[in-house]
Amino acid sequence: INTGLRISDILSIKVGDVVDPTFRRLRIKERILIVEKKTKKTRDVLLNDSARHALKKYLTSSDLQYKEHFPLFPSRIGGGRMSIQRVRAWTLLNTAAKQSGIRENVGTHTMRKTYGYQLYQAGVDVTRIQNMLNHSSPNVTLRYIGITRDETDAAVRALNL
Repeated sequence: INTGLRISDILSIKVGDVVDPTFRRLRIKERILIVEKKTKKTRDVLLNDSARHALKKYLTSSDLQYKEHFPLFPSRIGGGRMSIQRVRAWTLLNTAAKQSGIRENVGTHTMRKTYGYQLYQAGVDVTRIQNMLNHSSPNVTLRYIGITRDETDAAVRALNL
């Protein structure tokens, strides 16, 4: 949720993409490079403190930290050399959401939309969010994150300079 990546891009990440090999102890990189499956564009992704902390905790609790060519989210199929599938990721996220008290379905794309929405709520300019999500226009981004015309109209009505 802290990267805004599509699930197909998340599932293609290898352990070696996030672990910094120049340190003896487990250290998570601050930035990773990915090639987006949908757009084929190379993207430089900052891993914020929350993402790095979660990755370190996740990798510390497994032996994955020593398997740089393995997928970050391995399947039990194929001895862990293959990533879990999109459907499995959806099931895991939906189950975790329900266990957290969230009643509605939470899909894999929910993370990406939430990322954009939270940036918007934090006051990040919509054109920057558009760029981060690789959208074609600010209007596409606003629709994508669920900002309706009524909400933007209400903001303008409340302005009254």
